[in-house]
Amino acid sequence: MIKILQTKSGVTKFQVLIEIAAHQPNVRQKEIAAKIGITPQAVSEYIKELVNDGLIVTEGRVRYRITKEGVEWVLENATEMKQYARFVMEDIISHVSTWTAIAKENVKKDQRVYLKMEKGLLYVSSTEKTGASGNVISDAPAGEDVGVTSLRGLIDLENATITICKVPRIERGGSRKVDIERLRILTSSKPYIAAIGVEALIALRKLDITPNVMFGSNESVIEAAYHGLSSIVVSVDEQVPSLLNRLETENLEYELVDLALE
Repeated sequence: MIKILQTKSGVTKFQVLIEIAAHQPNVRQKEIAAKIGITPQAVSEYIKELVNDGLIVTEGRVRYRITKEGVEWVLENATEMKQYARFVMEDIISHVSTWTAIAKENVKKDQRVYLKMEKGLLYVSSTEKTGASGNVISDAPAGEDVGVTSLRGLIDLENATITICKVPRIERGGSRKVDIERLRILTSSKPYIAAIGVEALIALRKLDITPNVMFGSNESVIEAAYHGLSSIVVSVDEQVPSLLNRLETENLEYELVDLALE
C-alpha cells in the first residue's frame, strides 16, 4: 500500500509540501488553502507538522523552504504514486468492469475473493485476506484465469528493485572475463532475469540459467517493476548507459554491479 494514500491527511500533507516547494520561500497559506480545498488554519497545522518532521524549515514569518529530507520524501512518494498510477491505467482502467486474475484455489461464480500481486501477476483467493477484494464472474479451478468485478480497496504493490550486472564485450574477454560465482549469487536474489548482449546470455548459460527476456529487456524490466517484480539485468557494458538513462527517467531504484574480472 502506498503510505500517503492510506489516509486523507497523508495526501493533503503531500499537496501542502508540493505547494511550499513550488512557491518557496514566500508561502501564502490562504492561496494554498484555496488551491487544495482546505482551510488556512488546516494549512497552518500541516506546516507545523512538516517543520516538526524536518521536511521544511522556517526562515521567519511566512517564509519556508523544503529541506533535503523533504525533497527525498516527495520523490519517494511521487515515484510510488507514478508506479501505482501506471498499473491502474494500463491494467485496470483498460478493463474497467472486469479484471483478469489467476485463481489460487477453486472459486465459484459471485464468490467474494481477495486480490494480491505475486511476482508481477494478480491472484485471487478466498482465504488469504488482503486490502483489496472483489467478486468472481464465473466458476474457475485453481490455476485458471478468472474475471473479477466490484473491486474494493487497493492492491498492495511491492517496491521493486533492479540490479544491473555489467559484463565486458567480447573484445575485453566477454563471458570468459565474468565473475561467474558472483553472478550466481546475484541471480538467486531476483525472480526476473533479463539479458542484453550475447556475452550476457552466455554468462547466464554457464550457470544453466535461461533469461526471462533478451530482446526489449529495458522496457521489460520497467514493466516488471511497475508490477512489483524485482529483476536483475545482465548487460554488456556498452548497453548499460542507455539502460540507466531509462531507469532514471522512470525514477526507478537500481544498483549497478561490475562483474568484469581483473
